[in-house]
Amino acid sequence: MRRTERAAAALLATLCLGAIAPAQAQDLTLAVAAPATSFDPHYHTLTPNAALSDHVFEALVERTAEGRPVPGLAVSWKAVDDQTWEFKLREGVKWQNGEDFTAEDVVNTINRVPKVLNSPGSYALYTRAIDRMEVVDPHTIRFHTKTVYPLLPTDMTQIAIIWRGLGDEVSTSDFNGGKAAIGTGRYKLERYDQGNRAIFVRNDAYWGDKPTWGRVDYRMIANDGARVAALQAGDVDFIDSVPTQDVSKLEKEKGIHISRANSLRSILMRTDFREQTPYISGPNGEKLDKNPLLDRRVREALSIAINRKAIVDRIMSGAASPTGQMMPEGTFGYNPNVPPPPYDPARAKKLLAEAGFPNGLTITLLAPNNRYINDSLIAQAVGQMWARIGVKTNVDAMPSSVFFQRTAQQDNSVSLSGWANSVGEPSPGLKSQFGTRDRTKGWGAVNHTLYSNKEYDALLTKALQVVDEEKRESMFQDLVAILAKDYAYIPLHHQVNLWAMRDKLEHTPRADEMTRALDITPKK
Repeated sequence: MRRTERAAAALLATLCLGAIAPAQAQDLTLAVAAPATSFDPHYHTLTPNAALSDHVFEALVERTAEGRPVPGLAVSWKAVDDQTWEFKLREGVKWQNGEDFTAEDVVNTINRVPKVLNSPGSYALYTRAIDRMEVVDPHTIRFHTKTVYPLLPTDMTQIAIIWRGLGDEVSTSDFNGGKAAIGTGRYKLERYDQGNRAIFVRNDAYWGDKPTWGRVDYRMIANDGARVAALQAGDVDFIDSVPTQDVSKLEKEKGIHISRANSLRSILMRTDFREQTPYISGPNGEKLDKNPLLDRRVREALSIAINRKAIVDRIMSGAASPTGQMMPEGTFGYNPNVPPPPYDPARAKKLLAEAGFPNGLTITLLAPNNRYINDSLIAQAVGQMWARIGVKTNVDAMPSSVFFQRTAQQDNSVSLSGWANSVGEPSPGLKSQFGTRDRTKGWGAVNHTLYSNKEYDALLTKALQVVDEEKRESMFQDLVAILAKDYAYIPLHHQVNLWAMRDKLEHTPRADEMTRALDITPKK
């Protein structure tokens, strides 16, 4: 019997034993807006995927609701020398098939991460700094890094540990089908219907505090109206991504209350940096010899033609704040000298004329219609604003599953997207979104625009090796300034995360916007 077959048999046995929750355990039904693209915890660096897999899998280092690192499967960690981190692992932890958790599980996990096939956003950016691993004993592991790398514990918050018995080439389909869904977490996976629903049952053998819920019905309802209606009708107990226009109505409704948190999520637009781009033409549809987005003046024009305050006030109903950078005010790496780009349509027209497009352009703007709060409405508003400077805009909005495949394949010219700085500091985004693509370094994993700046890359390389936090933050702030000066992307705003629930529930809102049964409890 192969290892994956043994794993499946072991999981089936544990599910059969644990599927019936104790009589006193309550059930929870919740609905999320954004469908996960996989149950494989290493397939796609996407917040809905991470939130879903968090019910079953755990990381060496976990994060508080505010994003601070705390012990998880590792109880402690320390720098042994400039290029060595030692992690002490938690003893007495069992996999859901009864096997002991050991350092070999960590080795298998780290080896697997860069091998995941067809990943739209690889987790390898969090493991590339590791040169080799040393198992000191079953509950002690040392990571030897290629250079000085002070951010390794932070990076480890992003890597879910999987059972060594699966091997380091276990397929994504085995996770989606449940065969490989063997974790150490509070819940076991009973059923997963991709893009639709997951059913979890309580893991009574969990090493920590006993799970709250006997059974969790985790539904994915992309339509805003349908999700709100399900809560109002009592079909679900809890929803996320509350439509901003419905907040005041729900707050007045008996038996329902709102939970909110300022978000680490920035909403932004990416522009193509290839020599030729498929969805931009002249004002009358004529083919252009060269991608106009390569001209900084065009990128600046598109940015300053956007009235960010109007989007926040009219579309987001105030549940957002305009921004000129990825990190929100008050967080590590935020640069107070980089404000939101000013709204200046007159200058935007002038810049387009100087760049050789006095009569404007024709652009197709790609956007999801079920991923971010009011995403398609924001895209439509941007299109209308661009029209005022002579840029005819066709908004092509689609389900997020299609959107992410198209952007990964570079089948777009300008796209509306987002980035959640879930680790509480900007290095993952600085590497993966704007670092020049380099597989050996793990940079540019989601840099689908092919932006590249040698000055930026050199400074980022230095910053990632600086141990002194004050100096590193100053360098991160300089990187933010480079991106802003270059108009490497078009920042829009930071969201306010909104959830709604029945009054019988309490919720700990998270800045990383993840929606998890782990953060919901019965009201005392």
